[in-house]
Amino acid sequence: MRNNLALFITFLLGLFIIIGVIIAFFLKKKSKVLDFIFAFAFSLLVMLIILDLLPEAIEHLTLKNIHLFLIFSMLGLLLFKLLDNFIPEHSVNTDHKLNAKEEKENITHIGLLATIALIIHNIVEGMAIYLTSCNDISLGLIMSIGVGLHNIPLGIIITTTLNMGNNKKPVKYYACLGSLVISSFIGGLIPYLLNINTVNDTIIGSLLALTLGMLLYIIIFELFPKVIKTKDKKITFAGIITGFLILFLGSFVG
Repeated sequence: MRNNLALFITFLLGLFIIIGVIIAFFLKKKSKVLDFIFAFAFSLLVMLIILDLLPEAIEHLTLKNIHLFLIFSMLGLLLFKLLDNFIPEHSVNTDHKLNAKEEKENITHIGLLATIALIIHNIVEGMAIYLTSCNDISLGLIMSIGVGLHNIPLGIIITTTLNMGNNKKPVKYYACLGSLVISSFIGGLIPYLLNINTVNDTIIGSLLALTLGMLLYIIIFELFPKVIKTKDKKITFAGIITGFLILFLGSFVG
């Protein structure tokens, strides 16, 4: 009974992403919205690494295994560097100003990379929340609320980037959103089906470090170039501050 309830808690996490998806559909497709979203995503992911992934990874690995943290973080970054070449709809040439079509392709590319990284992140997080809930339902529920609050803006970011990009393939578009929504539940389903109530801290810490490296790649090579080239600096600054505040305040809940 406790395991079923723990699994249901991981299922609820997807509902927060759906809230973000719904909010994103009400945003108008203007350049200022894009400037805000990219700045918002940049600061949000930076804070996600600083306040969430970094301390959690180190807590699970401990300082004795700091070499594993460095190895898996670098592995995640290199993995996304390789994956970057296989993600479709991407304008590689950055020496010239992108036209409208190339800009849309670039936006979709960022959305796809971010979706892959966040799916892996949510699977690991779903496993952690499931295992916590198996031992303490109240603590697991509190954790899920904190993580859920983080998922709302992430849902907005992914939906907006995919929706504003070259969206001629709706199957791929809905597959990305659907995978993101159920990713935390899949994370809980894995130990549930295997009847596992505890997982080695080294494994969880290594997976978190891997995700950190992936998100670091998106921040440095995809989002940062966008943020520094935005035309409306006030909107960009507002996006950065908003992302910072949302995750900072959410960390007190989670």
